[in-house]
Amino acid sequence: MNEEVKNIMASVFKTRIENITDDLNQKNVTFWDSLRHLNLIIELEEKFGISFEPEEISEMTTFERVIFYITKKI
Repeated sequence: MNEEVKNIMASVFKTRIENITDDLNQKNVTFWDSLRHLNLIIELEEKFGISFEPEEISEMTTFERVIFYITKKI
């Protein structure tokens, strides 16, 4: 699942997959802005057939938290 998420993030953030690391977070990268964050959520929901709550979406600001909430839902 981690590789699938990394592929989605690389696509949404318009960057190379090598730039998507396990310690990636919204604060230390310029390509993770609010619009791309929403696009990421939509792509993840479609890919995994899940739906996130607004509180979860606001907390999904690191790669680890994204994986945590996906795992929680599936």
